[in-house]
Amino acid sequence: MTREDITRAVVEGAEAGHRGDRPTACPYPAETLLRAAWIRGYATVRPLAEQRAE
Repeated sequence: MTREDITRAVVEGAEAGHRGDRPTACPYPAETLLRAAWIRGYATVRPLAEQRAE
């Protein structure tokens, strides 16, 4: 796994968030760093409901 792989996963997660995909759409296995990166990207554009209220 390279830095580029991690960066790509973050970007893919953000794109999924922009499209309105569900967080369960993540294509990476639960035990991988790429899943964490994807979710981080997703979370940048789809914050939790309680974060939006602030």
